Amino acid sequence: MSAQITLHVAGDERSVAAQTTAAELFEGRREVIVARVNGELRDLAHVLADGDVVEPVDMHSEDGLSVLRHSCAHVLAQAVQQVNPRAKLGIGPPIRDGFYYDFDVAEPFTPEDLKALEKVMQRIINEGQTFVRREVSDEDALAELAAEPYKCELISLKGAASEDAAEGASVEVGGAQLTIYDNLRRDGSRAWGDLCRGPHIPTTKLLGNAFKVMRSAAAYWRGDQANQQLQRVYGTAWPSKDELTAYLNRLAEAEKRDHRKLGVELDLFSFPDELGSGLVVFHPKGGVVKREMEDYVRRRHIEEGFDYVGTPHITKEGLYHTSGHLPYFADTMFPPMEFEGSNYYVKPMNCPMHNLIYRSRGRSYRDLPMRLFEFGSVYRYEKSGVIHGLTRVRGLTQDDSHSYVTKEQAPAEIAHLLHFVLSLLRDFGLTDFYLELSTRDDKKKDKFVGSDEDWAEATSILQEVALASGLELVPDPGGAAYYGPKISVQARDAIGRTWQMSTIQYDFNQPARFGLEYQAADGSRQQPVMIHSAKFGSLERFFGVLVEHYAGAFPVWLSPVQVLGVPVAEEFEPYLRGVLDQFAAAGIRVELDGSDDRFPKKIRNASKSKSPYILIAGGEDQAAGTISFRHRDGSQENGVSIEDAITKVRSAIDAKAQV
Repeated sequence: MSAQITLHVAGDERSVAAQTTAAELFEGRREVIVARVNGELRDLAHVLADGDVVEPVDMHSEDGLSVLRHSCAHVLAQAVQQVNPRAKLGIGPPIRDGFYYDFDVAEPFTPEDLKALEKVMQRIINEGQTFVRREVSDEDALAELAAEPYKCELISLKGAASEDAAEGASVEVGGAQLTIYDNLRRDGSRAWGDLCRGPHIPTTKLLGNAFKVMRSAAAYWRGDQANQQLQRVYGTAWPSKDELTAYLNRLAEAEKRDHRKLGVELDLFSFPDELGSGLVVFHPKGGVVKREMEDYVRRRHIEEGFDYVGTPHITKEGLYHTSGHLPYFADTMFPPMEFEGSNYYVKPMNCPMHNLIYRSRGRSYRDLPMRLFEFGSVYRYEKSGVIHGLTRVRGLTQDDSHSYVTKEQAPAEIAHLLHFVLSLLRDFGLTDFYLELSTRDDKKKDKFVGSDEDWAEATSILQEVALASGLELVPDPGGAAYYGPKISVQARDAIGRTWQMSTIQYDFNQPARFGLEYQAADGSRQQPVMIHSAKFGSLERFFGVLVEHYAGAFPVWLSPVQVLGVPVAEEFEPYLRGVLDQFAAAGIRVELDGSDDRFPKKIRNASKSKSPYILIAGGEDQAAGTISFRHRDGSQENGVSIEDAITKVRSAIDAKAQV
């Protein structure tokens, strides 16, 4: 009888033969493509040992999708080197909804090149090549990959250092042991190989035809502009063709909703080259939306017990030494300006200045909670490669608040803030949420300040409040700010995409660094807790999200033009103008199309403007003193009295109706 070993599978003990692999354990379960063994992802070819805790990982899980896509990235790299043997390999990690691979090639990839690569990839997939893991020493890896300079550079960064070396480097050299994955043909011959940490799917056959090469772009090696510029090819892969088709349909819908395109079409905002990358100007119509957002949120903050404050755009650098931001945040701050013997920074955040307001006079426990709020303009030196319309800019406006509380008040204040931000988001039409809890990376404690006790207490409070909300709570290990953990609200938009919205952060660091105190009831001096909260995150980003959520068709209360007047003919313009004046007197934003276009074209233009109400007037309306309503869905109401029409629109505005 062959030797037996005991495994723990799905919470149960199971006896199997020695030398059993994960593939044999999960034989017949096609969806299982890798296994988690003692908490680590392993190939199905991994031989199991006595006492192992083994879990199946199917291709629809988050880990499974990452492995599937990373395996497809290898197929892409193999295809590139088949077509162009002189291409040098960079890094090829999985990313959200897909993957990319960087290449050093003489000429950029063209759309025709990408189509040709897809065909080569399909041939490789159809061959049913197997991914086989092979351990190598550093010396052997350097010798084998001597023709791959970027891979050789990564070898010197293996292990934990790889995580900071470059985005995606850990998938290649993240472990202490270097490994190469060989792609073997059915006859056992080696078709290709790549330095990789793994794991991978057992065979390329599992990729089927549910993949697509999407686009290419320039990218600097290891994200450093001083390094060689490479060509990055993006792709996507899914467990089935239907899922790929659904994803591509979502992308097509997202493209229609792209706020950058709609911003131009609806004349909302622009990014003039003369200002510089990531700096936006809002046009009059965009300014209306921006003002409505600001007015509403300012009023809500005041109702929730916040005091409105204001702080300058620049400050001496010493403030950021005191706050502790310079050592951790300097790379995203604009360079300092020197004058009058001091260095000044444009501010990247508002919290240090709010601390100065708190510290400006003595505080008592009776003053707490003390809540400060402002629309603070801040500036961050984002790399040009990550700037994206309004959702990633260099100049932004934060609806920034800071609550100063006793430790005992902290849980209630966090619950108060969470209720506030969720109600605010709902008023803007976002109603599908989950929460993310960002915590410290305990393997990199040097990147965070504060004691283990401080972090444990702050994290526990945030977690308890988040769970009490009843919303799903997703862990985000390592995602905390350097000074404390945070809850972020993740909101799904109209087409199911997730956006990080509001954040609530627990800060025990800055109160200590600024020497903030209050006099307790017993006369002792105590340190308050500081709770940061941004409801929009940034006004610009939230604006962009709303444009895409509504596809530019804002609810009536936010619409730049709430009622657009279209006369059937020029002779009815004076009548319609008088009607619109009555709407304007009721606080409704109106506009008249007085162009020379014919009526059918005016109606088409009005529809493209996405105004919620189109007011039409012709001979019958003028004679009866009425108007006709045309709605966004194309339906129309005729012969509506002016008084009823004004009441209808005014009611929709006041109710913040999602018309």
